[in-house]
Amino acid sequence: PSLSLIISDVVGDPLETIASGPTVPDPTTYQDAINYLREYNIWDICPEGVKKHLNRGLEGEYPETPKPGDPIFERVFNFLIATNRMVCLAAQEEGRKRGLKTLVLTTFLEGEAKDAGVLVSGIAKEIFYYNRPWKKPIVAILGGETTVTVRGKGRGGRNQELALSAALKIRGVEGVVIGSVASDGIDGFSNAAGAIIDGQTIDEAKRRGLDALSYLLDNNSTAFFESIDDCLIFTGPTGTNVNDLVFIAVV
Repeated sequence: PSLSLIISDVVGDPLETIASGPTVPDPTTYQDAINYLREYNIWDICPEGVKKHLNRGLEGEYPETPKPGDPIFERVFNFLIATNRMVCLAAQEEGRKRGLKTLVLTTFLEGEAKDAGVLVSGIAKEIFYYNRPWKKPIVAILGGETTVTVRGKGRGGRNQELALSAALKIRGVEGVVIGSVASDGIDGFSNAAGAIIDGQTIDEAKRRGLDALSYLLDNNSTAFFESIDDCLIFTGPTGTNVNDLVFIAVV
């Protein structure tokens, strides 16, 4: 028998995707690979060796990877031992031990980091102003992993970009703190794990002559937070990766 103990860094924990799923059936085919390359307009610029290999696989010269139902997997056992869901639930439990009303909203947070920041800030303001869908005080936890489409020339990471985007939206709101952190302790091209902001972050930046929006548009969140005290979160490398966590604290 074969036993795999799996740490998931993929949202939703699809076993065939985590570390390319070496011990689970692969539902994809050579044709799928070619279709994806064509869909994203990559096929024409692929190295000839790659195209030749895929075409030979399509013609049956190379075998497909083992598929669901293949007897090779009859004695293979796969166990998830660390996931984003697990770490979010652990954070929820730790918060409750400390006497805080804490709950996990989702472990499927994805999309552009700056858009996720708008979403997270909207949840925070709904709770703060209207006590919907939960009454304050509360700590809400979101897990997952966002992405950054880089258009600027700055330094940053998805968690810092999410936090900066959220800071712009909760400017002036008292009683709200939002933190976003990478579980591996490394956020993008920085030595920070993430950042924490509140309703005063943008005004503090303005007092220091910083234009927060221009930093966001330049994907320069690290430089922005380096210019403000006590916003960056430093944990150092944690030695594992189960995606990201976002915390919304409302009092």
